[in-house]
Amino acid sequence: MSGIRGQGGTGGSGTRGGGLLVAGTTSDAGKSVVTAGICRWLARKGVSVAPFKAQNMSLNSFVTRDGAEIGRAQAMQAAAARVEPSALMNPVLLKPGSDRSSQVVLLGKPVGELSARGYFGGSGPAARPLPGAVAPGETASWGRREALLGTVTECLEELRRTHDAVICEGAGSPAEINLRRTDIVNLGLARAAGLPVVVVGDIDRGGVFASFFGTTALLSAADQRHVAAYLVNKFRGDVSLLEPGLEMLRDLTGRPTLGVLPFAHGLGIDEEDGLRVSLRGAVRESTVAPPHGADVLRVAVAAVPLMSNFTDVDALAAEPGVVVRFVDRPEELADADLVVLPGTRGTVRALEWLRARGLAGAIARRAAEGRPVLGICGGFQALGERIEDEVESKAGTVAGLGLLPVRVRFAVEKTLARPVGEALGERVEGYEIHHGVAELLDGADEPFLDGCRVGSVWGTHWHGSLESDGFRRAFLRRVADAAGRAFVPAPDTRFGELREEQLDRLGDLIEEHADTAALLRLIEDGVPQDLPFVPPGVPEATA
Repeated sequence: MSGIRGQGGTGGSGTRGGGLLVAGTTSDAGKSVVTAGICRWLARKGVSVAPFKAQNMSLNSFVTRDGAEIGRAQAMQAAAARVEPSALMNPVLLKPGSDRSSQVVLLGKPVGELSARGYFGGSGPAARPLPGAVAPGETASWGRREALLGTVTECLEELRRTHDAVICEGAGSPAEINLRRTDIVNLGLARAAGLPVVVVGDIDRGGVFASFFGTTALLSAADQRHVAAYLVNKFRGDVSLLEPGLEMLRDLTGRPTLGVLPFAHGLGIDEEDGLRVSLRGAVRESTVAPPHGADVLRVAVAAVPLMSNFTDVDALAAEPGVVVRFVDRPEELADADLVVLPGTRGTVRALEWLRARGLAGAIARRAAEGRPVLGICGGFQALGERIEDEVESKAGTVAGLGLLPVRVRFAVEKTLARPVGEALGERVEGYEIHHGVAELLDGADEPFLDGCRVGSVWGTHWHGSLESDGFRRAFLRRVADAAGRAFVPAPDTRFGELREEQLDRLGDLIEEHADTAALLRLIEDGVPQDLPFVPPGVPEATA
């Protein structure tokens, strides 16, 4: 592919752009961060680049401007690439509803509930389509993962036709040999699309050399031909002490290590799931900046089951003097100035959990005392009077916490929207992802972002509203007044700028610590020739 080294090449010309797949020795090895970093580094060079993840399993999702639901990690990688996110960047999204089943979102729209056995292959019941979501007999077309490979590669090829480069992110480990036959996100994708693969290893966990070697040696010979290089992530110490091991790894595998990325706090983006990537790193440590006023403001987030889009509170953690923590015991609410009930993929299950833990009673007592509570999406639904759910949990009619005059009915069709409005005298942008339809009854003190407020209890379906700086500051002032805290929001905290700074740090990480010339060659020239086989490998028939 011509042009990528010359800053600005084929994007939009119809010529097929280059590509690279970033795989990992394990989950959380740093694939999302490295992918975002490469995207930002290339974008700063003037390269038209897009991110891609064939299949994502996550409860953290985002809505594109045309109403498609994709993983938040891919939306943030698009921001790193300075392009508008689209469903092409994450054609398959799995949203877990239990340990054994997930909602399948295909090209941005939900098509049904699928068991793990049905998705990965096997006998027995595989899928439960959402009523009316697909026509009778259509579930077989998406009920097996291998059937999606054509859709996935078509999306990737469309991105490659319109961009100079596409940086793909794998999932889990490419050496999950029990799942290789139906793989569409790691080596299955790499082989179908002719992509070179860089494998990222987390040295902070230990065993990175064994992980690199073992990952390669467990692949078939045909798969190994795509594994071009390694990248060490989260290193602490003197790199010179690591270099002998890197040389031995090259001698053993015939593959170079293209960089040693240092361990650094606060480099996580909106990854798939796991509380550690939110608050405690995604924007900045909430304890770093001192309060702007005399007091800090303490925020407790109920860690409900199947929590979704917990990234909503990242904007609070970005505020100097705001301390955010996740809680699961009622006594942990005692010193909180604000309690947040976040989104959840299981509103009825979350209500059961809140009651069983004693948190429901503690929240009700807070409300009676005029102490602030904020419910977002599923948390908003839980604060209402009644829930009618024949879609998500099929539990029928369930009593809510009764703190807001709202009745919720779960609809088959999912609401996916990017609303813009006003609250507390400030412009607000957000996004909506929910099956629940809220009916507002009489008794609210005031409307609030298509939800409502009663006393100190606030509820809305809007995710992302706290990222609107003026609104966030106005809301925190209301919380501080209700809590009796001498807290003053900093006038200059701009969440969007913090995100940009963070993405630039990821780009710096690649530019300063990776062999960027070698990365460019892989992206442009594709899979290197004559990469040696590392025994034993699995038989190709098994793969």
